[in-house]
Amino acid sequence: MPPDAAQATQAAGTEGVPAGALAGWYTRLCRRLARGCMWLGIFGIVALICAVSWQVFGRYVLNSTPTWAESLALLLVLYVTMLGTAVGVRDAGHIGLESFLVLAPEGVRLKMEYLIHALVLAFGAAMAWNCVYLAQSVWSYRLPTLWISEGWKYVPAAVSGVLIVLFSIEHLVALARGTEVEPSWS
Repeated sequence: MPPDAAQATQAAGTEGVPAGALAGWYTRLCRRLARGCMWLGIFGIVALICAVSWQVFGRYVLNSTPTWAESLALLLVLYVTMLGTAVGVRDAGHIGLESFLVLAPEGVRLKMEYLIHALVLAFGAAMAWNCVYLAQSVWSYRLPTLWISEGWKYVPAAVSGVLIVLFSIEHLVALARGTEVEPSWS
């Protein structure tokens, strides 16, 4: 085995699998997850529009406001927003500190990009951990209008935190390889 291939295999941590192949697999996984989140977000927005439309129709046409529609709309907003946030981290669609980095020397820029992605990763991990804790603490309570657990309000933030961690790892690997993370829809 050539020395470069042996180093790539050792870097991957798996016998016989080059680091580039493992990184490519991970990137494809993250892209699929992000696309899935976007499709769920689209369906969530459609469901949100339907719930709000039904609420308006019930209020002004039937003169009987469906109480569940508002609660469902609020819950859907949480899901759509949190999934969109995670995809925004992956596709670098968020407002970032990188705008000042274009003026920095290459070495400083690279170190700062590592720091930024590491901090985003830590934030995602803290968000996931704490939202799982919150969901567990209120799981026995019920949302009276939807007849589901109150914990479902914290599930999207926990899932988003896990996705943010995965997508931040993808960015750190891309930085280490000297590549860019391609947007999910490219």
